[in-house]
Amino acid sequence: MTADECIRGRRSIRRFADRPVTREVLASVVEAASFAPSWKNTQIVRYIALEGELKDKIASECTSGYARNGEIIKNAPMLIAVTFIKNRSGFEKDGSFSTPKEGGWQMFDTGAACEAFCLAAYAQGLGTVIMGIFDEAEAASLLRLPEDRELGALIPIGYPAEEPAAPKRKSVEELLSYM
Repeated sequence: MTADECIRGRRSIRRFADRPVTREVLASVVEAASFAPSWKNTQIVRYIALEGELKDKIASECTSGYARNGEIIKNAPMLIAVTFIKNRSGFEKDGSFSTPKEGGWQMFDTGAACEAFCLAAYAQGLGTVIMGIFDEAEAASLLRLPEDRELGALIPIGYPAEEPAAPKRKSVEELLSYM
């Protein structure tokens, strides 16, 4: 599969087959995703794989603001909590910021890592969807995240039980300008 085929073929999957994701396959996905770019190669992203009771608890207790996300998580064989080490990306060693974006680079790096993770998963035949609507504080508490970590996103992962069509895309003329 070419990079172009991978980018154009990946979809947000919300229905999963009843088939587990093996540790070996997940390790392969994480290894590939580790090549995502990061601020000064800080590599701040960490992944937590959840199955069973804790996954279902996050689905039921952390998605009341958008119940559909709870259903998707429960249906997935695995949930990935994407966390990052705080105060490294975008920061200098003395704690100052390098750019006007300040700590915003943390989420930029997390987003780049999430997309690399999803593309690597797709290349392995897996489906994913990046979720941002959930009770972050409650989920972080259930995950017992240390003080230096923050939860960036949740990604249900598994073998797809659907093949959604690509949503309409904006034209190159609308997206690209020259000066």
